[in-house]
Amino acid sequence: MPIFISRVLARIGFLHSWATPVVVSVFVFVTAWPLMVLTEGQDNPLVDPANYWWWFVVTAATVGYGDLYPETAGGHVVGTYVIVGGIATLTTIFTKLATILETARGRHMQGAITISATGHVVLLGYTPGRTERIADEVRADRGEELVLCAWSDTTSHPMPDRDVAFVRGDLTDADVLRRAGTHRASAVLVDVRDDNEALAVTLTVRRVQPDAPVVVALRDMARAEQIGYIDERISCVQWHTPRMVTEELESPGITEVYAELLTHGGTNTYSVTLPESAGAMRVGDCQRIIGEQYGATVLAARSDGELLVNPGWDDELAPGATLYYMAAQRIEADRFAASVRTGA
Repeated sequence: MPIFISRVLARIGFLHSWATPVVVSVFVFVTAWPLMVLTEGQDNPLVDPANYWWWFVVTAATVGYGDLYPETAGGHVVGTYVIVGGIATLTTIFTKLATILETARGRHMQGAITISATGHVVLLGYTPGRTERIADEVRADRGEELVLCAWSDTTSHPMPDRDVAFVRGDLTDADVLRRAGTHRASAVLVDVRDDNEALAVTLTVRRVQPDAPVVVALRDMARAEQIGYIDERISCVQWHTPRMVTEELESPGITEVYAELLTHGGTNTYSVTLPESAGAMRVGDCQRIIGEQYGATVLAARSDGELLVNPGWDDELAPGATLYYMAAQRIEADRFAASVRTGA
């Protein structure tokens, strides 16, 4: 009977509805009760209304505690009917749950979801290999939820093994960016296929999210001026240095510092060798000498073949060690040697 009911409900379109298990269980409950009374009689406490509902639940759920049970052959048949009805109900519930889970997973893999998160990072654009690296660095640096929003030609989630949400669509469409939660994001990275695309996407981003920091990767940094017309607060980085994308996101303005260090005529990085005659020296003593006398800053040192980046002031450098420093101009080796002897 329950199988017959399921087939009937399937034909009329209710099998995948949450109403189906309710209809099946109520029908079996109502029809099994008078049949149990008829076969067991009033002497069996099972047919008492206060007991029957409990017996029905544990039997339909195929638990069967055994505290109440039918004693006649007819009662056993009715009990079997209730068990089959319970199985039909549970099967319908599990089928519905499986359908929901599969649909949700399919929507997640196809980028058809809508993000409800707040304070997350949105990464716009996908380039195989590169985007995975950026995603890993963003998660490591910030620890915030990351949402990847890619063009429609990325047909399925490109990195399902990472804890990254995926949205797919036209990145110049404000509705797509809203599905990615861009309007609630704490930061946005624009890393798309070319600079013209970057300009169009950034324009849409600023319309959807006028306040959050935005970092744009450009092939031609001359296009940064055009990005500045949208919002002068937007940071532009060189596309060919993906690490800079995440560094700029974490420390806004850091790319300008790098640009200054790499530009001839500005503050640059140089190296100088400690004189052998000076013997071993502390990094702090070297920093004091070149800081006070030359306005320079020690960035790193190479001592006994080991590179020490941002060394501690108490680190000891071997005779002949190399100092890497930042200054407006190079320190002449002879002058530095004299300063070291005087400072020592």
